[in-house]
Amino acid sequence: MSRKITVTDTILRDAHQSLLATRMRTEDMLPICDKLDKVGYWSLEVWGGATFDACVRFLKEDPWERLRQLRKALPNTRLQMLLRGQNLLGYRHYSDDVVEAFVAKAAENGIDVFRIFDAMNDVRNLATAIKAVKKAGKHAQGTICYTTSPVHTTEAFVAQAHELVALGVDSIAVKDMAGLLTPFATGELVKALRESVDLPIFVHSHDTAGVAAMCQLKAIENGADNIDTAISSMAWGTSHPATESMVAALRGTEYDTGLDLELLQEIGMYFYSIRKKYHQFESEFTGVDTRVQVNQVPGGMVSNLANQLKEQGALHRINEVFDEIPRVRKDLGYPPLVTPTSQIVGTQAVFNVLAGERYKTITNEVKLYLQGRYGKSPAEVDADLQRRAIGNEEIIDVRPADLLKPELEKLRADIGSLATSEEDVLTFAMFPDIGRKFLQERLDGTLKPEELLPIPGEAAASAATKEGSPTEFVIDVHGETYHIDITGIGIKSDNKRHFYMSIDGIPEEVVFESLNEYVGGASAGAKRKQASAPGDVSTAMPGNIVDVLVKEGDVVTSGQALLVTEAMKMETEILAPIAGTVKAVHIAKGDRVNPGDVLIEIAE
Repeated sequence: MSRKITVTDTILRDAHQSLLATRMRTEDMLPICDKLDKVGYWSLEVWGGATFDACVRFLKEDPWERLRQLRKALPNTRLQMLLRGQNLLGYRHYSDDVVEAFVAKAAENGIDVFRIFDAMNDVRNLATAIKAVKKAGKHAQGTICYTTSPVHTTEAFVAQAHELVALGVDSIAVKDMAGLLTPFATGELVKALRESVDLPIFVHSHDTAGVAAMCQLKAIENGADNIDTAISSMAWGTSHPATESMVAALRGTEYDTGLDLELLQEIGMYFYSIRKKYHQFESEFTGVDTRVQVNQVPGGMVSNLANQLKEQGALHRINEVFDEIPRVRKDLGYPPLVTPTSQIVGTQAVFNVLAGERYKTITNEVKLYLQGRYGKSPAEVDADLQRRAIGNEEIIDVRPADLLKPELEKLRADIGSLATSEEDVLTFAMFPDIGRKFLQERLDGTLKPEELLPIPGEAAASAATKEGSPTEFVIDVHGETYHIDITGIGIKSDNKRHFYMSIDGIPEEVVFESLNEYVGGASAGAKRKQASAPGDVSTAMPGNIVDVLVKEGDVVTSGQALLVTEAMKMETEILAPIAGTVKAVHIAKGDRVNPGDVLIEIAE
């Protein structure tokens, strides 16, 4: 008896998130939608994950408008999104009323299928979102985040599936975000799920280790109903197996997808051309890398870690970080490495390596994790680390959102007239700082998306070709984008050269030997002096100042929190190295800082 396999294509979401830092613009999606709509996919993944963040932060697009445009352009195809359970699309838990409002608006604007996961596989964090999806009359897909550890067994995953069924999900997805599945492990897991639950089973696997296509075949043979693929021109590596390849492999068999291979090939050629436009965002780590089977680091996290280390001249230490990540993960009770736990573990590992001492600095997120504010850890955490991180603070064992008061009304009041719709309020809720900035720039008519670099080898228009026009650069530093216009160059003297430029529209004159000396300090203006005295406060990681907790003249104790920095989307308190009086504060909220910069001076 034949059993048709259905396909979810990730080309409009996870494929470009994995390979191109989520930078594909709506204008490059819409022209091919007519053909995508004719393929006959079970669904197209078009929203969620990092797309919301990238739209607002970098592309200056309204993510809700993108969704509405895609809904109109794809009338015959289910649209699917990835939802982080109680985290929605952000990095913290939201109150239930925000979760309910977000799901309702996502459904209203065009989402048909919600793939709902929790980074801890704590099913309690999925319940509200699942209930909201069912209330909206949409498809709720309960998700198992696949990982390996002493506590992540087939039996444990089957037990989780039973919990999801009890919550009323419509299907079960196995989400292998890092590419950890191997063919026979896939077969064993899918067979166990098939024998235990009477729901469709979906398999999502990244091809980082080069075995995902084999995993999908084993999944199909053991009862999976649907596979996630990506159009070939954005497939493989940290993305997914190619749609065309899997369709061809199953063609003429009992598992035939029935999809039009020639139409898929036309779509593939379209995205082959589109991918070139985004060459500046291509990850250096696009090939097969079986190290993921040991360090469990997802592909997107690899490139992020590499960029962080490169900026500090420490790229040669990346293997030390890869070795440290499994140790940190063990200390934290083996969480799956998926947003936000991948950032929590990865950032702490970087701190441990660069400081030369494990947990000399503990990020705020690790403290919250160890307190139970992300949910229940899969295994016991290291008790000594927990005491060191949170001291005598109470460890919570309830669902974290049970401690949150309704916050939707407060969010509406906080954003005020900048929000012209409920969708705007939810944008602000997801990302308060960049959301507010986006809405303000939209009101002012100053929204300016980051620029794409000319395609190598093509006769692209360059500002430098026009007399008197600036040479323009777009520089990404730690996830922040700076628009740099060089408007003039002075005569070189004493091995130095004066460059006249504007950074994000602000005129500056800087003196250095090369642009490399300037990258990383673009928003800081004059170079700060380096820490040398016992009372000089600095940070080991480049990042942004989130908050300054003291002012000049304050008396502080050794170990007191002085400021909060953000790096790799994780926040860290910077502590006073000595007791004394604050002599000078050299930073303010929003500033960018580099390792070794003197941020605050304390006099004994």
